[in-house]
Amino acid sequence: MGRNAQLPGGHERFLVRTGTPREASPDDTGCGVLHVDMDAFYAAVELRSRPELVGRPVVVAGAGPRSVVLSATYEARRYGVRSAMPAAAARKLCPDAVWLPPSRDAYREVSDGVMALFRGITPLVEPLSLDEAFLDVSGALRRLQATPADIGARIRERVAADHGITCSVGVGRAKFVAKLASGMAKPDGMVVVPAAETLAFLHPLPVSALWGVGRRTEEALRSHGYATIADVAAAPVDRLRRSVGAAAGEHLHALAHGHDDRTVVPESEEKSVGAEHTFDADVHDRGTCERELLRLAQRVAATLRRKGLKGRTVSLKLRFSDFRTITRARTLPAATDVAREIHATATELLREAASGVAVRLVGVRVEGLTAGDAAEQLSFDAPEPRWRDAEVAADDARSRFGAGAVRPASLLSPDER
Repeated sequence: MGRNAQLPGGHERFLVRTGTPREASPDDTGCGVLHVDMDAFYAAVELRSRPELVGRPVVVAGAGPRSVVLSATYEARRYGVRSAMPAAAARKLCPDAVWLPPSRDAYREVSDGVMALFRGITPLVEPLSLDEAFLDVSGALRRLQATPADIGARIRERVAADHGITCSVGVGRAKFVAKLASGMAKPDGMVVVPAAETLAFLHPLPVSALWGVGRRTEEALRSHGYATIADVAAAPVDRLRRSVGAAAGEHLHALAHGHDDRTVVPESEEKSVGAEHTFDADVHDRGTCERELLRLAQRVAATLRRKGLKGRTVSLKLRFSDFRTITRARTLPAATDVAREIHATATELLREAASGVAVRLVGVRVEGLTAGDAAEQLSFDAPEPRWRDAEVAADDARSRFGAGAVRPASLLSPDER
């Protein structure tokens, strides 16, 4: 890998290039925390099946006028295109980009594989999203006969070999240091911050690099004369409290001195599974909303079944054209993972929440989750199991032939019927 454009001046020594011998790498003793982040994840997954687009500006986004950018290749980012940017704005910045629709099932499949790879190294894996996670590898070093940097290098090799995408790795003694390091390593690199050089790594950086500093906090810090992390570290904590508030002042003071006591917390038990959709244009027709609820209920039910979960409470989310948002929920007699039951309940909630205001967004969520087997209970008035059997068969067909292989007739366009 050549020079990384995101490395600030003086930070080159923290970069570990591919093939660098261990003795020439930064000292990673005591640096048991890794932050691993996939590079342009959604776009990278798409390019696996579109190799002719490699090297070109590519943007992954929905087709609607209200869609946002999910991911962009680094070629598109050079034009200013960023994730979460309105698609219309991105098109103006990079009119020659290739636009691809998202393949959500593919992203989930790759993410599951990558996270399984991480958990094969250490049980202490804390996913932050589909494409990034913290790992605490301290307990795995002796078993693997490796250093943290060795493990980071192995992860990069395995992700590329097994999944055809690249990732960047940050290695440090604390979570926020490792996360900063992975950002500087992008794309396709690794940055190791020796424990003894943590402050040398942090202090030249702008205050915006501190964990939890957003635009408003950055403005407040700069207005009081704090431009770099070194400035924050040198300030009396009482002065920081007066500048940004007591809690934030103490938090930032600790981070500026390299203190971050948060541990890597393995993925906690899921509390709910949901999905939502923003319409391209505000919708007045209730039938359109009900059809969209069916599509969302299918997605939620398939996720529940894949994870071996069922839930008892179905929640409906509505956002109206005036941006007012409401939620309504109903608890079922028994837990379910069947789209037909989820949709029926969500539809009832929709009818009860009827309003003269057009709908901008609908969402479905299932809460009160339990393991699928534990959720089973005998009931004399339970619906026949054939609907669930049909949905399980549809899951199998979609996994083999693609997401559009099996759909309810009501979701087909007139030309497909």
